[in-house]
This record gives sequence, C-alpha cells and structure tokens, in this order.
Amino acid sequence: MLEAAAEHFGKAGLSRDQIVRVDVPGKGAGEVGEGSVREELAPVVPFLQSGSLFGGPQGLELVDAQNLRKAEADALTELLRDADLGAAEVVLVAAGAIAKPLSDFAKDRGAVVAVRKMWERQAAQWLDAEVAGRGLKVGKGAEEALLQRYGTDTAGMGRALDQLEEVQGKITKEIVLDRFKNRPDEPTWVITDAIGRGDAGTALRRLSDFLVHGHPLVFLSALEADLKRRSLAAAAPDKETFKKWAGGRLTENQAARLWNQRGRVRASSLRRAQEALVRADRTVKSMPEEVHRVTLERLTVAFCLWYG
Repeated sequence: MLEAAAEHFGKAGLSRDQIVRVDVPGKGAGEVGEGSVREELAPVVPFLQSGSLFGGPQGLELVDAQNLRKAEADALTELLRDADLGAAEVVLVAAGAIAKPLSDFAKDRGAVVAVRKMWERQAAQWLDAEVAGRGLKVGKGAEEALLQRYGTDTAGMGRALDQLEEVQGKITKEIVLDRFKNRPDEPTWVITDAIGRGDAGTALRRLSDFLVHGHPLVFLSALEADLKRRSLAAAAPDKETFKKWAGGRLTENQAARLWNQRGRVRASSLRRAQEALVRADRTVKSMPEEVHRVTLERLTVAFCLWYG
C-alpha cells in the first residue's frame, strides 16, 4: 500500500520531502489533543487549512486511516471539503474500512486503489527476482532469514537489500539475522497452520513474532476458532455438512485441509485442547503479564503434539 502511495505521489510530481506523513494511532491509543482530534493527528489540521503557505504543491499521507475515530473522520471530511485539493495531494492508506462519511468523500472526489495482500510464497518469488536483478551472492538460508525478519514487507526487504549490497563476499544467514532485528506483523493463521502440521519450532517462532504486535487474547481466540472448526470436522458426516456448519468464512483450501486432517486428531486430544485453552484463558486474564508468554508457548507446544 505504501508503494502504491509513493507511486501516486511520484506521478503528481511530489518528492519525499514534499510529503507529510501522519500515522493514525490504534483505537484506544494516542494522546488527547484539542477538540475531537488526537494529538498525533494535529499536523493534519494546519496542512489542510493552510496548504498554500507551505510554498508549492504538498502531499499528505495518512497511514492506517482505518483507525480514525468517527469524530476524527467527520472532522477530516469537513477539512477536506474546504481544502484546496488542487494544491495538495491527499492519500489515505488503510488496511480496513474507513469510517463514513470520509470513505464516501474519498470515492466521490478521488480514486480508490485496491492492493491485494501478498502471501509469503509471493514475497519469496519477489525476493528471488530482486536478488538476481541486483546480482547478489547469497548463501544457504539467507533468503529464508530475510523472509523470517520481514514476512511480506517487500518495501522493508528492499531497504535491507540496499544495505546488503555493501557486504563484501557472500551474504550469509548469520549476517542477515545479526544485522536486522525487526519482526513481521504475523497473522494468526500462519501460527495455527504450523500447529496443524505439528511443527512446534515454526509455531513458536511465529508466536514470538506475533506477540511483538498482537495481544495474547487475540491468539487464544484464533486457537479457539481453529479448535471449533476441527471439532466440527470430526463430528460432521461429510465435507459439505462440515462446510455448512463452519459457516462462510472458510476458503475452499482451508475447508479441504481441516477435513483431510480430521482423522489425525483423536477426540480425546480435542477435549484436552479445549480444557487447556480454558486454563490458558483464565491465566492470561488473571495472572501478571510475566507468565503470559510462557503460558502461550506451553499451550502452543501441547497443541502441536495433539494435532500433529
């Protein structure tokens, strides 16, 4: 999405130093500001009210616009209606629905660009092409290490490759892991997928990445949803009945995978998983944060043993 935004600003003739980037804090986060707008969003107001004072065309990049509160979205819509949009380029970068009436205004006065989510397989293909195009010499495991650090963040991997071009000789896995310490924002399904394969090592690594950005209760909720689907698959008389019971959120591939795995997991293991999940939920909600990680790690290993 950020690459698409940069491309738009480039077509408008704006360089990076002509663009003001504002990151919208998550819902429930941010400092209290004046009026209905949080402190972090304060630069948006003078930009839209007095864009011409900046001297020439300017760009506003509002990142994570899906986190705007309703009052903030309403205020931003009013500012945009009165702003000179001929002298300012405004891009709303959102990974979800934007509150009305801002979304309606954006569709009416601008253009909507949909960016498809990239999967790790596609990111790996992108990385292969970049490495070949740059003529880099990479050792065994180096590309896997980059994917481990960046996930599907190709913009971040691109910047990492810029640095790695300075390395003399072969780029090794150790060089990558030592130089880059960031952790990708993992979706929960990649953890439950590893658990379903019984791959405890991968599941624990992905859990560690997830907990940098995500909350333990979100992970427990994902485990509960996965357990419910496995229980439905075990009880259903046929695949079509299972899909009907599971609802419409399952893709065809997900339904096929769960249906094919149903015979590998015993009913006693499903009961033990349910009991362990209840205990872990109680621990996370009642015990200090210091015990949360070890509780989730032990739960993850146990699920790998029961499902694998």
